[in-house]
Amino acid sequence: MKNNLGIVLAVLAAIIAIIVYSSLFTVYQTQQALVLRFGEPVRVIEQPGLNAKIPLVDSVILIDKRILDLENPSQEVIASDQKRLVVDAFARYRITNPLRFYQSVGSVEGANSRLATVLNSALRRVLGESTFIQVVRDERENLMARIRDQVNREAAGFGISVIDVRIRRADLPEANSQAVFQRMQTERQREASEIRAQGAEQGQTIRARADRDSTIIVAEANAAADKLRGEGEAQRNEIFAQAYGQNRSFFEFYRSMQAYEASLKSGDTRMLLSPDSNFFRFFNNPDVGVMPPAGPAAIAPVSPAPAAPAPAN
Repeated sequence: MKNNLGIVLAVLAAIIAIIVYSSLFTVYQTQQALVLRFGEPVRVIEQPGLNAKIPLVDSVILIDKRILDLENPSQEVIASDQKRLVVDAFARYRITNPLRFYQSVGSVEGANSRLATVLNSALRRVLGESTFIQVVRDERENLMARIRDQVNREAAGFGISVIDVRIRRADLPEANSQAVFQRMQTERQREASEIRAQGAEQGQTIRARADRDSTIIVAEANAAADKLRGEGEAQRNEIFAQAYGQNRSFFEFYRSMQAYEASLKSGDTRMLLSPDSNFFRFFNNPDVGVMPPAGPAAIAPVSPAPAAPAPAN
């Protein structure tokens, strides 16, 4: 009897433990729970902790409380200026009303399916009212905010709050992108050619101006050099004339010695002259050019000629 009683008590304890275990459930920080009784919702639990339910009667559906992702596949959208765009967008949302969420979509997969349809409709509606430049550059932030607001209004009926909608990429289709690239490349090449032509024109102008300036400078320098050379020649001739006037014979002798030195240098210079040529008169008789002084006045020094005026700057 005692053995049978122990078995019965053990079985009862196990049944009680099973009943107690099945009547308790835990809601974590990242979850919220919906308690159903015979398929009908009776209670919503949003706070984390240990909760109780009626075993075999109540069932619990755990719903994620975190921010969830909705990845939308790329699709073509026609802008208001009839430009085709390939738009890749995504959304972030949170389940705020578990009861309505369960009654309208049932699960996260169902919510993603319904929200994808709503997001596509909002994308086409908002981007269809905008131009290509507005979508790509000018008003992208405002357009994403408008799409988010429209999706959020419709998602509220599912117990969902849409936190953010982002356009990850908005480009032209591949064929259009190549055409635009070719057009941009041609335009840049045209601009580069124009800039090169302008640079060549400016370079030619600068070179012509520099050539003109250099020609003027060289001409002025040559004129100044010719002027100085002429003045120097005049002074030299005046000195020679003064020297010639002081002692004609010595001057002729000195000039002949210079001529001998210049003409009789070593080299291939050849002269055919007669021995009694006037050129060699000082070789035959060194006194041929010496003239006796005519008197005291003849040896008087000749006053130098007045110096030539300095050239004007």
